[in-house]
Amino acid sequence: MRIGIVCYPTFGGSGVLATELGKALAEKDHQVHFITYQQPVRLGAFTPNLFYHEVQVPTYPLFDYPPYETALASTMVDVIKNNNLDLLHVHYAIPHASAAYMAKQILKKEGKDIPVITTLHGTDITLVGRDKTYAPVVTFSINESDAITAVSNNLRDETFKHFKITKEIEVIYNFVDVQRFRKKPFDAFRKVIAPNGERILLHASNFRKLKRVQDVVKIFANVIKTIPSKLLFVGDGPERATAEALCRELSLCDHIQFVGKQEQMEDILAIADLFLLTSEYESFGLAALEAMAAGVPVISTNAGGLPEINIEGNTGYMGNVGDVEEMSSKALKIISDHETLLGFKKRAADHAKQFDIHNIVPEYEKLYERFL
Repeated sequence: MRIGIVCYPTFGGSGVLATELGKALAEKDHQVHFITYQQPVRLGAFTPNLFYHEVQVPTYPLFDYPPYETALASTMVDVIKNNNLDLLHVHYAIPHASAAYMAKQILKKEGKDIPVITTLHGTDITLVGRDKTYAPVVTFSINESDAITAVSNNLRDETFKHFKITKEIEVIYNFVDVQRFRKKPFDAFRKVIAPNGERILLHASNFRKLKRVQDVVKIFANVIKTIPSKLLFVGDGPERATAEALCRELSLCDHIQFVGKQEQMEDILAIADLFLLTSEYESFGLAALEAMAAGVPVISTNAGGLPEINIEGNTGYMGNVGDVEEMSSKALKIISDHETLLGFKKRAADHAKQFDIHNIVPEYEKLYERFL
């Protein structure tokens, strides 16, 4: 198959999932064309059957805001025609689904019918899409898609709840390459972070407000009172400065490191003992799943789709949003005893296998084949 994938090229879950899906499809001899404004961060080195097309947005004095959606639709038309694509798979509804609809109509006038599959990822539905400025267009473009998928049952339910969707939404879970995350810890790296054998706690996100990164700091502040520990923050975003300020306020700077955006998460997760995800909402929680694949148990909120992957008392524990004391207590339950920690690590790794890339990608292939 010749497949066009449209996504955001950033570290967010939708971009990561779309990129990993494209790479997996290319390895199975499908021809995959990425269409976005810069090379996706997970795309990496040259891979046969994998192509990247950059969306160029001309700037003119007339435009206060460059018309990205129009440029994207035009690029879609160009790539589909010149590479004879079979279908278009767009990730994150805004503005990809509406741009795909425009491209589809243009091509239809020229005698080519291109199927469009839209995958909903989270805040395109639960936050941005519900804004009255965007809602009518989001609703229309989703309904005009040939197929709609969501990354969790929770997200599917939220979509039906807040939008007048007239088509079925199929749930195809996010996935992880389990083999990639099964790495032995690099002892020298661990000793740099925790020179005296401290437990290593980890948080990774885009530091948006709904990630509640201050709660991560507060949980760590409670944990370190009982168990010598270190905390790694991976990622960057608008709330990083707030988290850093709280670290200084609580005199925790000697025990916390902010390492910024990192592409090789498998190397960092390999040395971690516990992953903290305190989000106000997660449609799925791909970062938590990657942690589990690396054998790292998870303390998370019970928001959104997280209960679908983090099994209470098995792969980790959950708490109510903002309940720092409950999550702190449950974190200590896991890391206080070495044998208990090993048990959680094993169960987390075993649970992640059902979300392995080799189990999920064929579901997308079956979906594509229905339109070919």
